[in-house]
Amino acid sequence: MNRKIFYFSLLSVAVASCGTLNNKQAVGDFEYANQKEAKVLAIPTGLDKPFQADTFAITDKINKDGPVGINVDVRAPSLVLPIAASTRVENNSALARVWFDQVLEDNDLQGFIVEALKAQLTTGNIELKQVDDDGLVYESDWFLTEVEEGTWPFKSIASSESLRYRYLIESKSHGRSVALQVELIDYMKTDKSGGSKKIDLIDQQRAEMNMLNEVISQVDYQYRLKQQENRLLRANQKFVSLGENSKSEAAYIVEISADLLWSNLPLFFEDHGFSIEDLNETDKVYFVDYVQPESSLWDSIWGDDLPVVDLPNGKYQFKLESLDEKSSVTIYNDQGTALPASTLENIFEVIEPGLSFKDAF
Repeated sequence: MNRKIFYFSLLSVAVASCGTLNNKQAVGDFEYANQKEAKVLAIPTGLDKPFQADTFAITDKINKDGPVGINVDVRAPSLVLPIAASTRVENNSALARVWFDQVLEDNDLQGFIVEALKAQLTTGNIELKQVDDDGLVYESDWFLTEVEEGTWPFKSIASSESLRYRYLIESKSHGRSVALQVELIDYMKTDKSGGSKKIDLIDQQRAEMNMLNEVISQVDYQYRLKQQENRLLRANQKFVSLGENSKSEAAYIVEISADLLWSNLPLFFEDHGFSIEDLNETDKVYFVDYVQPESSLWDSIWGDDLPVVDLPNGKYQFKLESLDEKSSVTIYNDQGTALPASTLENIFEVIEPGLSFKDAF
Protein backbone atom coordinates (compact mmCIF):
# COMPACT_ATOMS: atom_id res chain seq x y z
CA MET A 1 0.00 0.00 0.00
CA ASN A 2 2.84 2.41 0.92
CA ARG A 3 4.50 1.74 -2.45
CA LYS A 4 1.28 2.63 -4.29
CA ILE A 5 0.97 5.85 -2.32
CA PHE A 6 4.61 6.67 -3.10
CA TYR A 7 4.09 6.14 -6.84
CA PHE A 8 0.92 8.22 -6.76
CA SER A 9 2.81 11.01 -5.02
CA LEU A 10 5.52 10.96 -7.70
CA LEU A 11 2.84 11.12 -10.40
CA SER A 12 1.17 14.06 -8.69
CA VAL A 13 4.47 15.91 -8.44
CA ALA A 14 5.17 15.25 -12.13
CA VAL A 15 1.76 16.54 -13.18
CA ALA A 16 2.14 19.58 -10.97
CA SER A 17 5.57 20.27 -12.46
CA CYS A 18 4.15 20.07 -16.00
CA GLY A 19 1.44 22.51 -15.05
CA THR A 20 3.99 25.09 -13.88
CA LEU A 21 5.90 25.13 -17.17
CA ASN A 22 5.90 28.50 -18.93
CA ASN A 23 5.58 28.16 -22.69
CA LYS A 24 7.25 31.53 -23.12
CA GLN A 25 10.58 30.27 -21.79
CA ALA A 26 13.16 27.92 -23.23
CA VAL A 27 13.64 24.58 -21.48
CA GLY A 28 17.09 23.93 -20.05
CA ASP A 29 19.80 25.81 -18.21
CA PHE A 30 20.95 29.33 -18.98
CA GLU A 31 24.63 29.14 -18.09
CA TYR A 32 25.50 31.15 -21.17
CA ALA A 33 23.80 34.17 -19.62
CA ASN A 34 26.34 34.12 -16.77
CA GLN A 35 29.43 33.83 -18.94
CA LYS A 36 31.77 36.81 -18.80
CA GLU A 37 33.37 38.35 -21.83
CA ALA A 38 36.88 37.06 -22.47
CA LYS A 39 39.65 39.58 -21.90
CA VAL A 40 41.39 41.04 -24.89
CA LEU A 41 44.66 39.28 -25.59
CA ALA A 42 47.51 41.39 -24.22
CA ILE A 43 50.61 41.48 -26.43
CA PRO A 44 53.90 42.07 -24.58
CA THR A 45 55.94 45.01 -25.68
CA GLY A 46 58.31 44.19 -28.51
CA LEU A 47 56.24 41.32 -29.94
CA ASP A 48 54.13 41.41 -33.08
CA LYS A 49 50.37 41.05 -32.77
CA PRO A 50 49.27 37.70 -34.30
CA PHE A 51 46.90 37.62 -37.26
CA GLN A 52 43.27 37.75 -36.15
CA ALA A 53 40.51 36.93 -38.66
CA ASP A 54 37.29 38.86 -38.27
CA THR A 55 35.10 36.48 -40.33
CA PHE A 56 33.10 35.35 -37.31
CA ALA A 57 33.57 38.45 -35.18
CA ILE A 58 30.47 39.68 -33.34
CA THR A 59 30.09 43.41 -33.06
CA ASP A 60 29.71 44.99 -29.65
CA LYS A 61 27.27 47.55 -31.02
CA ILE A 62 24.09 45.68 -30.10
CA ASN A 63 21.12 46.32 -27.87
CA LYS A 64 22.13 45.13 -24.41
CA ASP A 65 18.91 46.20 -22.71
CA GLY A 66 16.80 43.29 -23.95
CA PRO A 67 15.88 40.15 -21.99
CA VAL A 68 18.56 37.54 -21.33
CA GLY A 69 18.37 33.89 -20.34
CA ILE A 70 15.15 32.86 -18.64
CA ASN A 71 13.50 36.18 -19.52
CA VAL A 72 13.74 35.62 -23.30
CA ASP A 73 10.36 34.99 -24.98
CA VAL A 74 10.96 31.98 -27.24
CA ARG A 75 7.48 31.74 -28.81
CA ALA A 76 7.22 31.83 -32.57
CA PRO A 77 6.12 35.21 -33.95
CA SER A 78 2.44 35.71 -34.69
CA LEU A 79 1.44 36.11 -38.33
CA VAL A 80 -1.64 37.32 -40.16
CA LEU A 81 -3.11 34.33 -42.02
CA PRO A 82 -4.89 35.51 -45.21
CA ILE A 83 -6.88 32.30 -45.71
CA ALA A 84 -10.02 33.97 -47.09
CA ALA A 85 -10.30 34.38 -50.86
CA SER A 86 -8.51 37.46 -52.28
CA THR A 87 -6.91 38.54 -48.99
CA ARG A 88 -3.38 39.89 -48.74
CA VAL A 89 -1.05 41.37 -46.15
CA GLU A 90 1.32 44.29 -46.51
CA ASN A 91 4.99 43.40 -46.70
CA ASN A 92 7.27 44.54 -43.88
CA SER A 93 4.33 45.39 -41.64
CA ALA A 94 4.06 44.23 -38.04
CA LEU A 95 0.51 45.60 -37.74
CA ALA A 96 -2.49 43.30 -37.38
CA ARG A 97 -3.82 44.45 -40.75
CA VAL A 98 -5.17 42.70 -43.86
CA TRP A 99 -6.57 43.76 -47.23
CA PHE A 100 -9.69 42.18 -48.73
CA ASP A 101 -10.31 42.42 -52.48
CA GLN A 102 -13.74 42.12 -54.12
CA VAL A 103 -14.91 38.51 -54.52
CA LEU A 104 -18.72 38.72 -54.67
CA GLU A 105 -19.78 41.17 -57.35
CA ASP A 106 -23.32 41.54 -56.01
CA ASN A 107 -22.23 42.50 -52.47
CA ASP A 108 -20.79 45.73 -51.06
CA LEU A 109 -17.34 44.67 -49.84
CA GLN A 110 -17.11 47.04 -46.86
CA GLY A 111 -20.58 46.11 -45.65
CA PHE A 112 -19.76 42.43 -46.10
CA ILE A 113 -16.60 42.77 -43.92
CA VAL A 114 -18.52 44.63 -41.19
CA GLU A 115 -21.25 41.98 -41.15
CA ALA A 116 -18.61 39.24 -40.89
CA LEU A 117 -17.00 41.13 -37.98
CA LYS A 118 -20.35 41.37 -36.20
CA ALA A 119 -21.00 37.68 -36.81
CA GLN A 120 -17.64 36.74 -35.30
CA LEU A 121 -18.25 38.77 -32.14
CA THR A 122 -21.78 37.41 -31.86
CA THR A 123 -20.39 33.88 -31.44
CA GLY A 124 -18.95 35.05 -28.12
CA ASN A 125 -21.94 37.26 -27.20
CA ILE A 126 -19.72 40.33 -27.56
CA GLU A 127 -21.26 43.64 -28.56
CA LEU A 128 -19.74 45.75 -31.35
CA LYS A 129 -20.21 49.53 -31.34
CA GLN A 130 -19.65 52.04 -34.13
CA VAL A 131 -17.73 55.02 -32.71
CA ASP A 132 -17.53 57.31 -35.75
CA ASP A 133 -19.96 58.85 -38.23
CA ASP A 134 -18.51 57.20 -41.35
CA GLY A 135 -18.72 53.58 -40.21
CA LEU A 136 -14.93 53.11 -40.34
CA VAL A 137 -14.11 52.72 -36.61
CA TYR A 138 -15.67 50.12 -34.32
CA GLU A 139 -14.94 49.01 -30.76
CA SER A 140 -15.80 45.78 -29.02
CA ASP A 141 -17.07 45.11 -25.55
CA TRP A 142 -14.82 43.17 -23.13
CA PHE A 143 -13.60 39.67 -23.99
CA LEU A 144 -13.26 37.77 -20.71
CA THR A 145 -11.16 34.63 -20.21
CA GLU A 146 -11.01 32.86 -16.85
CA VAL A 147 -8.74 30.05 -15.68
CA GLU A 148 -10.08 27.77 -12.96
CA GLU A 149 -8.17 25.63 -10.49
CA GLY A 150 -9.11 22.81 -8.20
CA THR A 151 -11.75 20.15 -8.68
CA TRP A 152 -15.49 20.30 -8.26
CA PRO A 153 -16.98 21.33 -5.86
CA PHE A 154 -13.90 23.25 -4.74
CA LYS A 155 -13.13 25.06 -8.00
CA SER A 156 -12.03 28.68 -7.89
CA ILE A 157 -10.90 31.34 -10.36
CA ALA A 158 -7.09 31.28 -10.52
CA SER A 159 -6.78 34.16 -13.00
CA SER A 160 -8.89 36.25 -15.35
CA GLU A 161 -7.93 38.26 -18.41
CA SER A 162 -10.06 40.90 -20.13
CA LEU A 163 -9.36 42.52 -23.51
CA ARG A 164 -11.10 45.14 -25.62
CA TYR A 165 -10.37 45.88 -29.28
CA ARG A 166 -10.71 48.65 -31.83
CA TYR A 167 -11.35 47.79 -35.50
CA LEU A 168 -10.23 50.29 -38.15
CA ILE A 169 -11.58 50.04 -41.70
CA GLU A 170 -10.03 51.68 -44.75
CA SER A 171 -11.65 51.51 -48.18
CA LYS A 172 -10.15 52.41 -51.55
CA SER A 173 -12.04 55.02 -53.56
CA HIS A 174 -13.26 52.37 -56.03
CA GLY A 175 -14.65 50.29 -53.14
CA ARG A 176 -13.15 47.02 -54.39
CA SER A 177 -10.38 46.86 -51.75
CA VAL A 178 -10.98 47.18 -48.01
CA ALA A 179 -8.40 46.99 -45.21
CA LEU A 180 -9.15 45.87 -41.65
CA GLN A 181 -6.80 46.62 -38.76
CA VAL A 182 -7.18 45.43 -35.16
CA GLU A 183 -5.81 47.31 -32.14
CA LEU A 184 -5.89 46.27 -28.49
CA ILE A 185 -7.11 49.35 -26.59
CA ASP A 186 -7.85 48.06 -23.07
CA TYR A 187 -6.38 45.23 -21.03
CA MET A 188 -6.76 43.96 -17.49
CA LYS A 189 -5.43 40.84 -15.81
CA THR A 190 -6.10 39.58 -12.30
CA ASP A 191 -4.45 36.65 -10.52
CA LYS A 192 -3.14 35.74 -7.08
CA SER A 193 -0.41 38.36 -7.31
CA GLY A 194 -2.93 41.16 -7.92
CA GLY A 195 -4.26 43.09 -10.88
CA SER A 196 -2.50 44.77 -13.77
CA LYS A 197 -3.51 46.86 -16.80
CA LYS A 198 -0.15 46.47 -18.51
CA ILE A 199 0.53 43.86 -21.18
CA ASP A 200 3.80 42.72 -22.69
CA LEU A 201 4.33 44.15 -26.20
CA ILE A 202 4.70 40.68 -27.72
CA ASP A 203 1.53 39.46 -25.98
CA GLN A 204 -0.31 42.53 -27.27
CA GLN A 205 0.77 41.84 -30.84
CA ARG A 206 -0.23 38.18 -30.53
CA ALA A 207 -3.67 39.13 -29.16
CA GLU A 208 -4.28 41.60 -32.02
CA MET A 209 -3.24 39.13 -34.72
CA ASN A 210 -5.23 36.31 -33.15
CA MET A 211 -8.36 38.48 -33.20
CA LEU A 212 -7.71 39.53 -36.82
CA ASN A 213 -7.23 35.90 -37.86
CA GLU A 214 -10.57 35.01 -36.27
CA VAL A 215 -12.29 37.72 -38.32
CA ILE A 216 -10.53 36.52 -41.50
CA SER A 217 -11.79 32.99 -40.79
CA GLN A 218 -15.31 34.36 -40.37
CA VAL A 219 -15.06 36.19 -43.72
CA ASP A 220 -13.94 32.94 -45.36
CA TYR A 221 -16.88 31.13 -43.75
CA GLN A 222 -19.34 33.79 -44.98
CA TYR A 223 -17.88 33.49 -48.50
CA ARG A 224 -18.50 29.75 -48.43
CA LEU A 225 -22.08 30.23 -47.21
CA LYS A 226 -22.72 32.72 -50.01
CA GLN A 227 -21.27 30.38 -52.62
CA GLN A 228 -23.43 27.51 -51.34
CA GLU A 229 -26.49 29.77 -51.44
CA ASN A 230 -25.72 30.75 -55.05
CA ARG A 231 -25.30 27.11 -56.05
CA LEU A 232 -28.65 26.20 -54.47
CA LEU A 233 -30.35 29.14 -56.18
CA ARG A 234 -28.91 28.08 -59.49
CA ALA A 235 -29.91 24.45 -58.96
CA ASN A 236 -33.48 25.46 -58.08
CA GLN A 237 -33.80 28.26 -60.63
CA LYS A 238 -36.35 27.73 -63.40
CA PHE A 239 -34.60 28.61 -66.65
CA VAL A 240 -37.66 27.59 -68.69
CA SER A 241 -41.26 28.73 -68.32
CA LEU A 242 -44.46 28.71 -70.37
CA GLY A 243 -45.32 31.86 -72.28
CA GLU A 244 -45.96 33.29 -75.73
CA ASN A 245 -43.86 34.41 -78.68
CA SER A 246 -44.28 37.73 -80.49
CA LYS A 247 -47.22 36.29 -82.45
CA SER A 248 -49.07 35.33 -79.24
CA GLU A 249 -48.48 31.64 -79.96
CA ALA A 250 -47.77 29.24 -77.10
CA ALA A 251 -44.01 28.93 -76.56
CA TYR A 252 -41.32 28.14 -74.02
CA ILE A 253 -39.49 31.16 -72.58
CA VAL A 254 -35.84 30.26 -71.90
CA GLU A 255 -33.46 32.39 -69.76
CA ILE A 256 -30.69 32.06 -72.37
CA SER A 257 -29.84 34.32 -75.31
CA ALA A 258 -31.11 33.15 -78.70
CA ASP A 259 -27.59 32.82 -80.18
CA LEU A 260 -26.37 30.67 -77.30
CA LEU A 261 -29.53 28.56 -77.28
CA TRP A 262 -29.31 28.07 -81.07
CA SER A 263 -25.78 26.66 -80.85
CA ASN A 264 -26.64 24.28 -78.00
CA LEU A 265 -30.09 23.09 -79.05
CA PRO A 266 -28.59 20.14 -81.02
CA LEU A 267 -27.47 18.73 -77.64
CA PHE A 268 -31.12 18.62 -76.59
CA PHE A 269 -32.17 16.98 -79.88
CA GLU A 270 -29.50 14.30 -79.59
CA ASP A 271 -30.55 13.30 -76.07
CA HIS A 272 -34.32 13.23 -76.68
CA GLY A 273 -34.93 11.41 -79.96
CA PHE A 274 -34.93 14.33 -82.40
CA SER A 275 -32.81 14.21 -85.57
CA ILE A 276 -32.05 17.41 -87.51
CA GLU A 277 -33.12 17.21 -91.17
CA ASP A 278 -32.59 20.84 -92.12
CA LEU A 279 -32.13 24.28 -90.60
CA ASN A 280 -32.56 27.98 -91.39
CA GLU A 281 -29.93 29.87 -89.42
CA THR A 282 -31.21 33.28 -90.54
CA ASP A 283 -34.69 32.69 -89.12
CA LYS A 284 -33.33 30.36 -86.43
CA VAL A 285 -35.49 27.36 -87.32
CA TYR A 286 -34.58 23.67 -86.88
CA PHE A 287 -36.50 21.12 -89.00
CA VAL A 288 -36.45 17.81 -87.13
CA ASP A 289 -37.84 14.29 -87.24
CA TYR A 290 -39.00 12.81 -83.96
CA VAL A 291 -39.03 9.13 -83.04
CA GLN A 292 -39.76 8.25 -79.44
CA PRO A 293 -36.66 6.52 -78.03
CA GLU A 294 -37.23 3.00 -76.77
CA SER A 295 -35.68 2.08 -73.45
CA SER A 296 -34.45 -1.47 -73.08
CA LEU A 297 -34.52 -3.53 -69.91
CA TRP A 298 -30.78 -2.99 -69.53
CA ASP A 299 -31.24 0.81 -69.77
CA SER A 300 -33.67 0.63 -66.87
CA ILE A 301 -31.33 -1.56 -64.83
CA TRP A 302 -28.28 0.66 -65.39
CA GLY A 303 -30.22 3.93 -65.17
CA ASP A 304 -29.36 4.99 -68.74
CA ASP A 305 -32.94 5.53 -69.92
CA LEU A 306 -33.84 9.18 -70.61
CA PRO A 307 -37.21 10.88 -70.02
CA VAL A 308 -39.40 10.61 -73.13
CA VAL A 309 -41.08 13.62 -74.76
CA ASP A 310 -44.73 12.61 -75.05
CA LEU A 311 -45.27 13.63 -78.69
CA PRO A 312 -46.41 11.57 -81.70
CA ASN A 313 -43.65 10.48 -84.04
CA GLY A 314 -43.33 12.86 -86.97
CA LYS A 315 -41.82 16.06 -88.31
CA TYR A 316 -41.55 19.23 -86.20
CA GLN A 317 -40.04 22.68 -86.35
CA PHE A 318 -38.29 24.42 -83.43
CA LYS A 319 -38.29 28.18 -84.05
CA LEU A 320 -36.22 30.49 -81.81
CA GLU A 321 -36.95 34.16 -81.29
CA SER A 322 -34.88 36.69 -79.32
CA LEU A 323 -36.58 38.42 -76.37
CA ASP A 324 -33.93 40.82 -75.00
CA GLU A 325 -31.57 38.46 -73.13
CA LYS A 326 -34.13 35.62 -73.24
CA SER A 327 -35.45 33.39 -76.00
CA SER A 328 -38.78 31.96 -77.03
CA VAL A 329 -38.96 28.43 -78.45
CA THR A 330 -42.08 27.67 -80.49
CA ILE A 331 -42.71 24.11 -81.66
CA TYR A 332 -44.69 23.64 -84.90
CA ASN A 333 -46.11 20.37 -86.26
CA ASP A 334 -45.77 19.19 -89.86
CA GLN A 335 -48.74 21.41 -90.84
CA GLY A 336 -46.95 24.54 -89.58
CA THR A 337 -49.31 24.94 -86.64
CA ALA A 338 -47.86 25.87 -83.24
CA LEU A 339 -48.45 23.26 -80.57
CA PRO A 340 -51.08 24.44 -78.06
CA ALA A 341 -50.25 25.48 -74.51
CA SER A 342 -51.88 22.30 -73.14
CA THR A 343 -49.41 20.14 -75.11
CA LEU A 344 -46.43 22.26 -74.04
CA GLU A 345 -47.53 21.99 -70.41
CA ASN A 346 -47.94 18.21 -70.74
CA ILE A 347 -44.32 17.72 -71.86
CA PHE A 348 -42.90 20.53 -69.66
CA GLU A 349 -41.28 18.21 -67.09
CA VAL A 350 -39.10 16.73 -69.83
CA ILE A 351 -38.51 19.91 -71.84
CA GLU A 352 -37.61 22.15 -68.86
CA PRO A 353 -34.41 20.36 -67.72
CA GLY A 354 -33.51 19.64 -71.36
CA LEU A 355 -33.61 23.30 -72.42
CA SER A 356 -31.99 24.56 -69.18
CA PHE A 357 -28.57 23.11 -70.02
CA LYS A 358 -27.64 23.48 -66.34
CA ASP A 359 -24.68 21.19 -66.77
CA ALA A 360 -23.41 23.18 -69.75
CA PHE A 361 -23.63 26.76 -68.44
